[in-house]
Amino acid sequence: MKYLIITVAGTATRFNRDTEKETLKCLYYKDSPKFALLPQLLKNCGEYDKYIIVGGYLYSALEEYVKQNLQVYGDKIELVYNEHFKDYGSGYSLYKGIEAVKEPGDVTFVEGDLFFLKENFKKVYDSEKSVLTINREPIYSNKAVALYVSTDGRPHYLYDTNHSSLTIPEPFLAVFNSAQMWKFRSAEKLHEAVASLTEKQLQGTNLEIIQAYFNKLSREEYDVVTFDAWYNCNTVADYNIVRELME
Repeated sequence: MKYLIITVAGTATRFNRDTEKETLKCLYYKDSPKFALLPQLLKNCGEYDKYIIVGGYLYSALEEYVKQNLQVYGDKIELVYNEHFKDYGSGYSLYKGIEAVKEPGDVTFVEGDLFFLKENFKKVYDSEKSVLTINREPIYSNKAVALYVSTDGRPHYLYDTNHSSLTIPEPFLAVFNSAQMWKFRSAEKLHEAVASLTEKQLQGTNLEIIQAYFNKLSREEYDVVTFDAWYNCNTVADYNIVRELME
């Protein structure tokens, strides 16, 4: 089985500063519903056996959008409700999505506020290994998730929830800006990674689960894919930029 998990549970505080009414960021569009981020993500990620979409904030709007606009996917789409979208971190949405993975296979995870081109993502889809993704933007501590590779070849993520500063605590081989998409070649190892974490860790950022999974891999077991065109839509102004690139 090939699974795609997309998490869209967050309250989108920055995005909603620019909207007339509260809006689920992945459903915001201009001109046509097909130009919302969610259908664009589904289209650009390719064919999967199961699409697991984890929502929370404005969940009924998500249900209605899927019912009205994503019928083409039929029962391949499974909606999952994260009841802790306000009080837990992003890791809990990923945890809820992984709970819905019931069969062996590979699992790809994409954060729901991204936009990228299909040709870049194809490298993730086609890889026979687990995959880390990076983009070409500079790393600023107030918004980036940094990824460095230690001297033993293992990846490590850095993110400051206070948006203050980042610290690399050891010698390293390389440092990148994470593109916030991952492919987990083994659903079984992903479940093992989740089981190794504490309840408190699962309530933190999604990087807890991701780090636990990649800690189990050697450098030969994962690919790194670079995204040339990559956008994190935190504001309506960001959406307006990517709208010009949508097909």
